[in-house]
Amino acid sequence: MAAQSGAIRLGRVAGVELYLHWSWFLVAAFEITSRKEQYASPLWNVLEYLALFGLVLLHEFGHALACRQTGGRADKILLWPLGGIAFVSPPPRPGATLWSIAAGPLVNVLFVPVFMGLGVLAAALGWADAAPNAVHLLRQVAFINLILLVFNLLPIYPLDGGQILQSLLWFVFGRARSLIIATVIGFMGVAGMVLLAVVTKSVWFGVLAVFILLSCWQGMRAGLALARLAKIPRREGFACPSCRAAPPAGPHWLCSACHTTFDTFETQAVCPKCCAVYAVTRCSDCGQQHPVSEWRVPPSLPR
Repeated sequence: MAAQSGAIRLGRVAGVELYLHWSWFLVAAFEITSRKEQYASPLWNVLEYLALFGLVLLHEFGHALACRQTGGRADKILLWPLGGIAFVSPPPRPGATLWSIAAGPLVNVLFVPVFMGLGVLAAALGWADAAPNAVHLLRQVAFINLILLVFNLLPIYPLDGGQILQSLLWFVFGRARSLIIATVIGFMGVAGMVLLAVVTKSVWFGVLAVFILLSCWQGMRAGLALARLAKIPRREGFACPSCRAAPPAGPHWLCSACHTTFDTFETQAVCPKCCAVYAVTRCSDCGQQHPVSEWRVPPSLPR
């Protein structure tokens, strides 16, 4: 599985599997040693990086838990040097997607007054003189939280801001067109990121630009595929048990054994060429998989 490739499983929290990519340790070691002059002891540098780890993790849990509230699926979080990825699959509705994505930055928003309050308390108690390293750590973590918030809200797909923009456009233009528009804006953001990387001579901005470029390309392909899918006639009498969308009519399922395309609802999930039997059928709209028998809609019930 892609989420586990090159990653270490940390455990399971609230039904979510946590993974940490091995490269995180290399970047952590570099960041901690390169900024050791910031504190009196390297231990404070370690605490600062662990605080970053915690902020990113809570941000991703915001996505995962909000997705579950909408009835979607969210069972994996991967942390890596560029941040974190919550593998969420909300129902294919703009409101559900909007809440699932917006809940991540909302976690960082909630931390802003917390850090402000701690800063006021530290000043009132005179911690700047009594515990200068602790005060500096507090300021750094507060600054990191603000940077994470601002950066994630940039309207550049696939950052949270870009996905929030896509969800808002979905209400007006539909799922496919909104995704295409968001990725086009994302490509513009890539150009700006590349320019910024050249001007600042930053390797990290360059890596981010490549990551965003690849994600935008995948998003564009997905948007175009959704646009083509929307034009295909739908099969009557069947509906996805998860999203209630009727499946497309015709040979749109690929046999993994002989690579023959076939209509799984005509053959009852059996490949007509090699007779491979499929226990579940994937929904082209929401991606969930269910047995064909669960797709059938009784004539007396609306889809």
